[in-house]
Amino acid sequence: MSEKKTITVKLVRSVISTRKDHRETVRGLGLRRLNSTAVLEDTPAVRGMIRQVSFLVEVADATPAEIEAASKALAARSARKAKVAR
Repeated sequence: MSEKKTITVKLVRSVISTRKDHRETVRGLGLRRLNSTAVLEDTPAVRGMIRQVSFLVEVADATPAEIEAASKALAARSARKAKVAR
């Protein structure tokens, strides 16, 4: 089976004074604050979102270390949510 390609997206410019749909797109990419990063699967939908806000973000290929760190962060976040839900 082929390995899924991933990319790292980083918010490098503020969303203040941008259009509402651009702010929503940035949130949809999983970016919250300036300099926040997200490791995403490289799909046409994600590429389209990045193209829409290309003036706000930087894109790079994800390294294996970044992919592992993102999966650990996701697991930790899920564990915290499960703990709070009890």
